[in-house]
Amino acid sequence: MSWMAKLYETYEQGMQLDLSSDEQLMPIGHTLQNAHINVVIDISGQFLRAKPGKTPIMLPATESSASRGSGEAPHPLADKLQYTAGDYARFGGVKKHYFEGYRETLRKWCESEHGHPHIQAVLSYIEKGSLVEDLIAADICQVDENNRLLTRWMDENTEAPALLKLLPKEKGLLDQGNALVCWSVHEINSEAFDTWKNAEIQQRWIAYDTENANTQSLCLISGEVLPLARNHPAKLRHTGDKAKLISANDTSGFTYRGRFLKADNAANVSFEVTQKAHNALRWLIGTRQQAYRNGDQVIVSWAISGKDTPSPILDMATLLSEPLTLSTENSTSLETEVNPNTNLGQQFAISFKRYIAGYYQDFEDTPMESIVVMGLDSATPGRMAITYYRDFGAKEFLDKISEWHQAFAWPQHVVKETRKAKGKKTNSTFWIPGAPSPWTIINACYGDVIKSNDALKRQVIERLLPCIVESRQLPRDLLQLAQHRACNPNSGEHWEWEWERNLGVACALFRGFHLRHPDNNLRRNHPMSLDTDNTSRDYLYGRLLALAERLEEVSLFASGAKRPTTANRLMQRFTDRPYDTWLTIYKQLGPYMRHLKSSRPEFLNKINSLMDEVMDKFEREDYIQPDKLSGEFLLGFHCQRLALKPESKNNQPTQTTEA
Repeated sequence: MSWMAKLYETYEQGMQLDLSSDEQLMPIGHTLQNAHINVVIDISGQFLRAKPGKTPIMLPATESSASRGSGEAPHPLADKLQYTAGDYARFGGVKKHYFEGYRETLRKWCESEHGHPHIQAVLSYIEKGSLVEDLIAADICQVDENNRLLTRWMDENTEAPALLKLLPKEKGLLDQGNALVCWSVHEINSEAFDTWKNAEIQQRWIAYDTENANTQSLCLISGEVLPLARNHPAKLRHTGDKAKLISANDTSGFTYRGRFLKADNAANVSFEVTQKAHNALRWLIGTRQQAYRNGDQVIVSWAISGKDTPSPILDMATLLSEPLTLSTENSTSLETEVNPNTNLGQQFAISFKRYIAGYYQDFEDTPMESIVVMGLDSATPGRMAITYYRDFGAKEFLDKISEWHQAFAWPQHVVKETRKAKGKKTNSTFWIPGAPSPWTIINACYGDVIKSNDALKRQVIERLLPCIVESRQLPRDLLQLAQHRACNPNSGEHWEWEWERNLGVACALFRGFHLRHPDNNLRRNHPMSLDTDNTSRDYLYGRLLALAERLEEVSLFASGAKRPTTANRLMQRFTDRPYDTWLTIYKQLGPYMRHLKSSRPEFLNKINSLMDEVMDKFEREDYIQPDKLSGEFLLGFHCQRLALKPESKNNQPTQTTEA
């Protein structure tokens, strides 16, 4: 239960932060829901007006009502019409009528020493039993000719009323009894006060709820004797989330009978602790935006003190406010242009160390600071599991994040969309050095398959997370998948930019995989810039293919033709049979060389000179052997491509497209 202890501590620390009203932690004894009708009454309990609208509110809740399912468990103030309206059944409400339980709960609160004039006004009004009648008169609720609440809007010629459009449908029908009512109280010579925003009402409810708490026993988290929790909160990821992290008990169903002496031995947690811990987790996921979401899967990381931490899921382009970039097409002042022919790895290391140094400095005064990474997922709508949990020291966490981003750093293809005059969109492409995000890796490995396979997405994220925050080795199958798709330029629907992305990801994974290789003899630190001293067969063949591609690409661009190059079309075959395929590609270059000899002789001489230079580095046995190429071939290919483009910028097609 260390995760709950950490979240409880986070709540206590978060309460001490200077936050805006929208960022503050939710008090205990409350829950989040969307209200559909705001009813305004005066201080004497007279109906004034009502307004429909979807309004997120924080409403007082009992332990049972905060986690209620289909049974009766009224909230003490704001609740659905089936609870708050005494005349709900009289107008044909299809759900069970729980008004008596709601009125009794509200009455007990009002009669206690923790009552408040505004909740007394609500009690005075609802005891009249005319809420639905008043809402019908205000044209909020809709009835048919028999004075029964409508379950669908039948008039196709007119727009459905606002409330009917807000409510969810079940099997094509809606129930106005599901509309949640929140209250505002209008005092004489003043504006209407929203009860869900009243801090005094919140504190009075907490005091009343605590006073009527459950049996006390030893809380396993705080180590104190406190009122125990009977139910644990839900709604962690969003207001409609019914999945719980703690949901089993032994008062019914006998889940743990025979393993524990008493029912509360399974999870002996106090009401205060579980409320604060779950509120902290809800705050981190929603308000603080420190979570990565993938459907029902959530990865959240945070510092116990509330200090900012780098997300383990984001890529370098998102993390850095001033990322390095290798492209100058429509670049903004936020990008720092670099030359890929220089030591790109060194430039990137300097930039990243400058970024991460700020986090190290923030945690210098708290050397014992903890940073937690937690993964959540739910297999069913009612059950949630912790799929990953790791508690780090601040320095250890920052070291792991730094190691991942530097080990798997490689120029990544990034497309930015901007709007020009008259609504035209411009796509600018950049090569930004850094580690790819898990989501980018998944797309590069699986392509369109991932769009219809949520389970696979979640599984791959769970496999990648330990690689990022624990420096574990990258799964070999992901590396092989990325390499295979990078060697097939025409595999994607939008192959022009998808392949460029896949190529950068495959190179990053190959580089990081070999930096972490368990066999020291196979461990390599491949530079991100072109390595002209590398005489590896695979690397040299990659350079040759890039030179052939560039030569044909420039010739095609100069003649106005638009088609894939021979090198591009035969890339997959080239990886399997490099020697035979290279002879085929080189023969195809003849017409393009003759064209360039008259139009761009200097460029042709440059490419031919580079080809000769690469060929001279081959050992004859390496050059003619029939073995397949390894992923190092992609490094040579990619580095040579990037090294050529800035030098021949005027010869290349623009990377900017308009729509």
